Amino acid sequence: MTVVKMVAVDMDGTFLDDKKHYNRARFHICYQEMKRRGIKFVVASGNQYYQLKSFFPDIASEIAFVAENGAWIIDCDEELFCGEFSRDDVNAVLETLHQGHYPNLRFLLCGRNSAYHFAGADAQWLSKMRHYCHRLQEIHSLADVGDDKLFKFALNLSDDYVDTLMADINRVHRGAAAATSSGHGSVDLIVPGLHKANGLRLLQDRWGISSDNVLAFGDGGNDLEMLTQSRFSFAMQNAPQRVKEAARYVAPLNSEEGVLQVIEQMLAEEGPFA
Repeated sequence: MTVVKMVAVDMDGTFLDDKKHYNRARFHICYQEMKRRGIKFVVASGNQYYQLKSFFPDIASEIAFVAENGAWIIDCDEELFCGEFSRDDVNAVLETLHQGHYPNLRFLLCGRNSAYHFAGADAQWLSKMRHYCHRLQEIHSLADVGDDKLFKFALNLSDDYVDTLMADINRVHRGAAAATSSGHGSVDLIVPGLHKANGLRLLQDRWGISSDNVLAFGDGGNDLEMLTQSRFSFAMQNAPQRVKEAARYVAPLNSEEGVLQVIEQMLAEEGPFA
């Protein structure tokens, strides 16, 4: 029997239901048992760290976060790693985004201290983004971010242009920025190699945990590396086919508390955990 020593969960479309909630009482029981057994719990998401920890107010200081798709790694309130684009690369990507080839493109710059939007951004979209970015500031130029470390562009555009934009970024900015999609017109541009799987590896090295002992859950393109790397990888039933193909198993729907169902199965040493 292979023992699970780390559980890593994506949030939107995975751990959270469609109303951005989770069964806190049920999770508390699972978490206390994982804690008793020494199983590490990791939140691995493309979202902002300040937003992610708000979901776990009672335990945020005792769990780990692979935030911003792997750009920023926090364990028990201790920063382990923070990636960064060079300012030259940021300016180059901004030039591409401002060329107007992608209708209705909207984007944020994401950094260690805050996320940023340029003046004049769509107010309705910003209202939605504030649910994901608890720190969000307006800027007029890149100079306004000061010495903040910038590690991600969070883009939103029509699904019709997602593949084109991703191909353009990966071609024009190869080696400087990598495009990954989480679905629904959302595309993140990240520092190449600083994905969720890299964040998990940093934590695994810290704790001496093999990928054979990792249980991971995801539903989007930004979970592919993490799911491929982890021995017990579960794509959600609501995930696209290419995500299911990257995982070894399929969990029930996020709306059916699929992650918690599988964690309970793991704790009971049933199914693939027997």
